[in-house]
Amino acid sequence: MRRSHARSRVKNSSSSKSDMDPIKFQIHSGNRAPSSSSTYTLTKPNSKHAKSNLLLTVGSISVVLGVLFLCYSILFSGGNLRGSLRYSVVIDGGSTGTRIHVFGYRIESGKPVFEFRGANYASLKLHPGLSAFADDPDGASVSLTELVEFAKGRVPKGMWIETEVRLMATAGMRLLELPVQEKILGVARRVLKSSGFLFRDEWASVISGSDEGVYAWVVANFALGSLGGDPLKTTGIVELGGASAQVTFVSSEPMPPEFSRTISFGNVTYNLYSHSFLHFGQNAAHDKLWGSLLSRDHNSAVEPTREKIFTDPCAPKGYNLDANTQKHLSGLLAEESRLSDSFQAGGNYSQCRSAALTILQDGNEKCSYQHCSIGSTFTPKLRGRFLATENFFYTSKFFGLGEKAWLSNMISAGERFCGEDWSKLRVKDPSLHEEDLLRYCFSSAYIVSLLHDTLGIPLADERIGYANQAGDIPLDWALGAFIQQTATETSQHAASGNLHWFHALFSDHPKTLHYLIGIPILMTVLVYLVTKWRKPQLKTIYDLEKGRYIVTRIR
Repeated sequence: MRRSHARSRVKNSSSSKSDMDPIKFQIHSGNRAPSSSSTYTLTKPNSKHAKSNLLLTVGSISVVLGVLFLCYSILFSGGNLRGSLRYSVVIDGGSTGTRIHVFGYRIESGKPVFEFRGANYASLKLHPGLSAFADDPDGASVSLTELVEFAKGRVPKGMWIETEVRLMATAGMRLLELPVQEKILGVARRVLKSSGFLFRDEWASVISGSDEGVYAWVVANFALGSLGGDPLKTTGIVELGGASAQVTFVSSEPMPPEFSRTISFGNVTYNLYSHSFLHFGQNAAHDKLWGSLLSRDHNSAVEPTREKIFTDPCAPKGYNLDANTQKHLSGLLAEESRLSDSFQAGGNYSQCRSAALTILQDGNEKCSYQHCSIGSTFTPKLRGRFLATENFFYTSKFFGLGEKAWLSNMISAGERFCGEDWSKLRVKDPSLHEEDLLRYCFSSAYIVSLLHDTLGIPLADERIGYANQAGDIPLDWALGAFIQQTATETSQHAASGNLHWFHALFSDHPKTLHYLIGIPILMTVLVYLVTKWRKPQLKTIYDLEKGRYIVTRIR
């Protein structure tokens, strides 16, 4: 009876075959011979459901970990997708020297954030400029290599390969013949290719004067906080460099297309007048003055007082030509051999200003536009506020004038300097190189002639200020080039897809994506192995004595 009952129970349990797998085994009774053994069909729990539950659990854990890690990355990246520090290098190939700029910046919420201070900005300038190597292009590699080494010391080594380096040469190089320009640029490209930074051949170039003016306007208005705002509240820029002068401002006048530039920041579009007046920089204009000393044509800025006696009104009285000055003039004049005997220092500010105006108006009779201010170049009426930078600022600083000094104060300072005896001027400023000190008489007269006599800015107009920086930001066109280039690239990249926030996070944290994928996978494997290791191996038997199933662990 008992045996039948056992069979009955087993048979009834077979109704749940979908949940149990059949097992057949022999049970040997201790009181019976092996021949009388009977076969019993028993069951064990189905492992398919257990495996499914395990995989579901592990998958859930992985998803949760991934979401938590993503939230952590976003929250701890500043809440607004604050990016890690990036770097960029710009080399300004100016006429008097070559300056390298090293920038550190971040991308936050898809927009670049600039901080031109502290560890996020560094610069170094070396003399002479690239154009000085016209006869020896290979010589440019020495200064460029030194500048590159300076940059490498400011950028972490692991980020060199992703740090862009660009070289932009200006007026000094624009004055050279194209074949000479290309030879110097070829040397620069070889140096930059081997620098370890990210570089392409087209990133070393000679930029236009219009570009230079626009870049200067960009950095000025960025520093003043007006970039991206009302165009009528922006500030214009007048630069006085060594070889050229730039004028850039927002104008509503109709302009010939060659003088018009349109740029956008955010949702604001600016229509700019921008032009670079090549050969009208301070040094180039002073060279023109020296050249006119021995000129016999009617356009000469300075007329000889008597046969073979030439008076320079911009040289303080008592100044004598030295060997260095004559060497400088040898490239400009054909009669330098007896120049010292025929030269006379006039020290007359009024006549110097008149000579400067003659230089600025040279070619004015050829003007084909409605209005020309400098030479034969179209210039619209200046409007709004202006900053006068570079040599405007340096001359103002030399005379101790404030940032808001009126042009009338520049006239007074220039008159005193030009009328002073040269020996007394040398005693007052013994540290300055003689040639640099000599230029301040001409510079003060040239500034007044350019801004007032030519561009029409009133002498008592406080809308123009002399500055070389705004707050902590240097008013250097190279900074404007970096700002515009970075902002444009970031905007274009953000517009390329709706997942710009995803790129903003993972482009700044390239390892984050690896972690986001790798950690959940690793956790899944670990959970599976631990579960597998801890899961007991069981077997089910039927106890005939007790009349029930018993589950026991397999040793």
